[in-house]
Amino acid sequence: MSATCAKCAFFEDHTANSETELADSGLCRFNPPVTQIAPDSRGLWPVVKENDWCGHFEKETA
Repeated sequence: MSATCAKCAFFEDHTANSETELADSGLCRFNPPVTQIAPDSRGLWPVVKENDWCGHFEKETA
C-alpha cells in the first residue's frame, strides 16, 4: 500500500481554501487551520497534493 495523502484518513478531496479546484490536490485535516495575520481573516487548511506524504499517515477506514 502506498502511504500517500490521497489514501490518508485526514485528506479531504475538496476545493482548496480559495474555493477553486486544484488538480490532484486536497486539504490536510490532521492539524488545525493555520491562522492568518489579519484579524478578520479566517484560518486556512494546508493544501497538499494527492501523492504527497508525511509521518502522520493513517489509513482511510471507508
